[in-house]
Amino acid sequence: MRVPKLDYLPRGPRRPKSHRIGLIGCGGIAQYHLQAARALGVKVVAMADVNLAAAESRRDEFYPDADVYTDYHDLLARDDIAVVEIATHTAIRGAQIKDALQAGKHVLSQKPFTFDIREGRKLAACAKRRGLQLGINQNGRWAPQFAATIAAVRQGLIGDVYTMDFSLAWDHTWVRGSAFEKLHHLILSDFAIHWFDAVRCVFGDRKPKSVFANAVRAKGQKMKVPMLANAIVNFGDGLSTLSFSAYETHAPREYLCCVGSKGTIRGTANVASILELEYSNAKGTVKLPLKGKWFPDGFRGTLGEFLRAVEEGRESSISATNNLRSLELCFAALKSADTGQPIKPGSVLTGRL
Repeated sequence: MRVPKLDYLPRGPRRPKSHRIGLIGCGGIAQYHLQAARALGVKVVAMADVNLAAAESRRDEFYPDADVYTDYHDLLARDDIAVVEIATHTAIRGAQIKDALQAGKHVLSQKPFTFDIREGRKLAACAKRRGLQLGINQNGRWAPQFAATIAAVRQGLIGDVYTMDFSLAWDHTWVRGSAFEKLHHLILSDFAIHWFDAVRCVFGDRKPKSVFANAVRAKGQKMKVPMLANAIVNFGDGLSTLSFSAYETHAPREYLCCVGSKGTIRGTANVASILELEYSNAKGTVKLPLKGKWFPDGFRGTLGEFLRAVEEGRESSISATNNLRSLELCFAALKSADTGQPIKPGSVLTGRL
């Protein structure tokens, strides 16, 4: 059996030197945005953060010639910047996205770009009216294990997808004492959004019927936030299960399995580090070595796809409209975990924690 070739590696823009980018928000996640831009050969000409020292530090490390601002409106006023990346906190990001769109900028927002589906729809509509791109940095799509599985489905190697299962066990207690520990649905929201997004991409245009989820504290757990969670996404003619054990786990492990009418893909390794998949069909089983890593390739993938969409004048695969469908899955899971009832995706409009 021949090893199938999967088209999953991130692509860069066709004309990287033609893009001049501004970055709003220079906190911890900003380093990955800047690493991706530098790897793609794209110029970041300005950075803004209310903490001037943070902006100056990022500038000095990545783009010494960039200008820095404490007021992001000064960055938006520049005519030489066509694309803006926004990597601030979700609570304040919506207003910044709107301001950037009204300033005529294409916007690539960090995920989740909103806690409210209604706000997300308005921002997507604003971008469309102005002929601008609004993309979401759903970087997990270019994690090798996700990207290769999605590519296998799109290339017809799996056939009709029956099931998509994920199981993760790892120690996420590093959040103890941080702002993350205050998020009641830390696992199902901030973390699992990447897996919900992968589920939606694997099942394509098929509409989920319901999501049933649980989130509980481990026996003897001293942290307030639930660290154990699971979810079942019911598509009517297919199922996806997601299981997360994030409390004091030994020997971290991630497992995925996608079963379809023509083939099956499996993989297991350390969390977010699956570097080989196994593909099976009627002819046998082969190994699929993977290239790249989630960090930084996930960010390179989102920025590359976004800039290509700008160049080609098409809606990007990571558009806000596309991302809202993933948020609907996630928000339904949060509601289900709180109520103990299966929830129809799209019926819950907010994911505020």
